[in-house]
Amino acid sequence: MATRANLDEGAGDPAPEHDGFEKQLPDNCVEYLLFILDSQLDARKQLSQIESIRRSAIQLTNTLTKDYIWQKDELNLELKNEQGLVYLHGITDYSDAVEDEWLIVYILRELTKSHPNLWVRAFDTDGEFLLIEAANVLPKWLNPEIDHNRAWVHEGKLFIIPAKDDAGPISRTLSLPDAVEILKSKPDVLVHSTFIEAEAFYRLEKYPAQIADSTHHSLVTIPRKVAHVLNSLPKSIAPAVEAFYLRDAIAMKRVISPPGPLTFPPEDLVTVSVKFSKVLFAQLRSQRFEAPPAWQAVLQRGQKEASSTDAEKTTARLNLGMELTCGFEILAANAEKSKSRVVRELAITLEDLAEDGDDALPSNEEIKSWKDTNRDDSEAWMDINFEEFERELEGKRGKESQGAASGFGDVNTQSDLRKIVSRFEAFLNDDDAGVDGAELDDMDVDDDDDDSDEDSEFEDKDVSFDEDEFARMMREMMGLPSAEAKDPAEAKGKKAAKPRDTGPAPINEEDEEIKKLTSEFEAELNQHGALKLDPTTEKKPRVKDSSASAESTGTSSKDVTQQEDGEEEDSEEEVDIDYNLAKNLLESFKSQAGMAGPTGNLLGMMGFQLPRDEDDGEEEEEEDDNGGPSRQGKPGR
Repeated sequence: MATRANLDEGAGDPAPEHDGFEKQLPDNCVEYLLFILDSQLDARKQLSQIESIRRSAIQLTNTLTKDYIWQKDELNLELKNEQGLVYLHGITDYSDAVEDEWLIVYILRELTKSHPNLWVRAFDTDGEFLLIEAANVLPKWLNPEIDHNRAWVHEGKLFIIPAKDDAGPISRTLSLPDAVEILKSKPDVLVHSTFIEAEAFYRLEKYPAQIADSTHHSLVTIPRKVAHVLNSLPKSIAPAVEAFYLRDAIAMKRVISPPGPLTFPPEDLVTVSVKFSKVLFAQLRSQRFEAPPAWQAVLQRGQKEASSTDAEKTTARLNLGMELTCGFEILAANAEKSKSRVVRELAITLEDLAEDGDDALPSNEEIKSWKDTNRDDSEAWMDINFEEFERELEGKRGKESQGAASGFGDVNTQSDLRKIVSRFEAFLNDDDAGVDGAELDDMDVDDDDDDSDEDSEFEDKDVSFDEDEFARMMREMMGLPSAEAKDPAEAKGKKAAKPRDTGPAPINEEDEEIKKLTSEFEAELNQHGALKLDPTTEKKPRVKDSSASAESTGTSSKDVTQQEDGEEEDSEEEVDIDYNLAKNLLESFKSQAGMAGPTGNLLGMMGFQLPRDEDDGEEEEEEDDNGGPSRQGKPGR
């Protein structure tokens, strides 16, 4: 039996540590360290100030997040004494809600503004995520290999421990005690850049308004018992949705074939407004879930009783309530053993209901008196309008969406899109970039030169790669004209001018075998016409047609042939088209059947818009008098 005395059992247990292994932060978690750095404080006064800061952090969190729904964990702090350091430590699992991580950063930064001796470091699974946000403006020396323990928040500002000071270079791998010692003894060497700080704290500009904007209210049809639980414990919505969202076959047995009566049977249904976070609502709304046996009759009856105008809304509210109730059903199975304080409070509430009976449930009049009981927010923020998205990227936002508060018309989303586009344009317009593209940092350069020097000493100069010879062989294999000089005497002179080896080159049997296989491979490709890349051989039918037309006009076949040859030569001189490349491009575009594809996207980026090929359906094959196929219909493109 759960009691209120055991609510805190298991909460805040430190993660086990293993000697010899580096501690790895779990996925989707943010870790934060709070230090009081004042050389004039003794140990007792330092502990007193640390406890004062812990209380201030809890008070500030409760004030800012009174109506906020955390996805999983909220900000938590505990005293820690490790490596000779005494500080406050906390880890928060934000799951799929990244905004929870930034809300914690916002709370900690606000906390440093009111405590001048407070220094805060925050990092997550990716590392120093504040520096990752500011990667576009970081100096070249500050790369992921050496940024550990270098970013600190103090008095609302971001400070960075440099790689060197007046006394010389600072260790590349900076440990936590070394970093704290530098903060204490050398605060003047710290780097504070307004550009880095603006980029690192960019996502904090929308706070504290973002706390209220992250919620979503929706009308759902649920059992009265679930409505009572949500009114008593609004934050229990998060673990209930998570239980349904992460359900498995074992958890679903509790809903499909329960061993006993259901904790939340689909009886005495009421329609109330439930407050979600936007992430939780999206997780619940996006699920495809087949109704369990206990709910099938309820859904059928609800669809029949609904009017034709409100049938869609009624069904949606009932389905959403069914999914939410199933989440609470799964959650209640092991609520007493949960590590979450909110879930253990749910177990106590259910025990109180079991003792008091249905008399403790709220009446319809009491439900109407609840706050925002009829609030039903728009779900337009879940819809993606790709046309509006394209306009946002192009900076052509229409006047009709100027006042919109959802979708890509949202102020925060629009600002993020513009930031992405501006960064990409800055990358493309970087005049400092060389011909090789992005510049290499020190971490990208291989410092291991011993092996390369050793290999160069024993390099076989006789078998070194000859680019010119390789290019000549490839052109001959592919049937292309040779790029050598046309004058035999000139070519012979160039060949004679090349330096010769002093000794005879040894005959390599492998080289002879490779040449033999190459010639056989080339002969087979030529036999099947794979290397015939010159389309001029297919122009003979034009001469035949010209001669036939010459007989009807009285012009000699010889004159027409000479005329056609002249036109062909002139056209080849004027237009230099890779026939095979053009043919392959058109066939690839045709295979897209009007849909999006690589060829269409590539040509669109180059400014070409090809029409759809809709004439193939009108072409038919017929046999002529000799049995040969002939084409009728419109000519292909």
